[in-house]
Amino acid sequence: MTKHNIVSMGEILWDILPDQELPGGASLNVAYHLQKLSQHVAMVSRVGTDDYGQRLLQLMEQQQLSTAYIQQDSEHVTGKVFAHMDENNDMQYDIVYPVAWDHISWNDSLEKLLQGDELQYVLYGSLQARHEVTRSTLSKVIQTNVRKVLDINLRAPYYSQELLEWLMNSCDLLKMNIAELVLISSWYGSYDTNEARIQALAARFNIDTIVVTLGGDGCMGYIKEAFYYQSGLKVKVADTIGSGDAFLAGFLTCQLRECTPEYSLAYANALGALVASKSGGCPAYDPQEIAVLMKTAISS
Repeated sequence: MTKHNIVSMGEILWDILPDQELPGGASLNVAYHLQKLSQHVAMVSRVGTDDYGQRLLQLMEQQQLSTAYIQQDSEHVTGKVFAHMDENNDMQYDIVYPVAWDHISWNDSLEKLLQGDELQYVLYGSLQARHEVTRSTLSKVIQTNVRKVLDINLRAPYYSQELLEWLMNSCDLLKMNIAELVLISSWYGSYDTNEARIQALAARFNIDTIVVTLGGDGCMGYIKEAFYYQSGLKVKVADTIGSGDAFLAGFLTCQLRECTPEYSLAYANALGALVASKSGGCPAYDPQEIAVLMKTAISS
């Protein structure tokens, strides 16, 4: 029986693009990259008993991702997102609601998973709290006694200040993009710098690690009261689907390997850029490509 060191709970779905259908969902994307980076990740989600759901399960098995904690639902359809890229190369999403992953239920199998001796991180996103069923399960998941990772994923109309405050109060590591940082920090005051915005959230919610992606400008991190920065990497962007998810997987992998903050952010930055250069959130790649991209950044 596999000893899982990371649990990724949340959406598993199909990204419906103008010219193709690709497997995705932030939680699946992160799990996919963690698996490629040799982590033992358990994906917790729910799919319909329809063709889309069966295809997702088959794809997970092909990628050697465990399907043991993927629930099947005969009443609700498998998740879909209709995605397109705007004029700024940013992805815009129409997320179907409600779907199977809105109905992840608490059960003995999930409870046992969260009590595993090897478990070090539980990862979840704000989108999973949009429906009362999965939100109720999440409320039990975040009581587990390991480091909790919140990936802010603001998708109107599926969030509120109250909901996000509940989630931020529960996490140890917060990942967000720059637009999310600006919006959420504005609820608590007016700040002149991103550093001040991050420090305000860290103090208010007692979070020791906050990482912020800056799009083409790279990323920044606030780790144990110190700031770290990485510049953007020049790649030809295919689309930005899942690049932030890849970033998070890279960062967590480095944290598990006890890498320095500087290296962790550089590695995460490179993986996010690599995925942006490919189509979809779960593209094929060799992890050695990450190191090559990092060396390119150092030599340029």
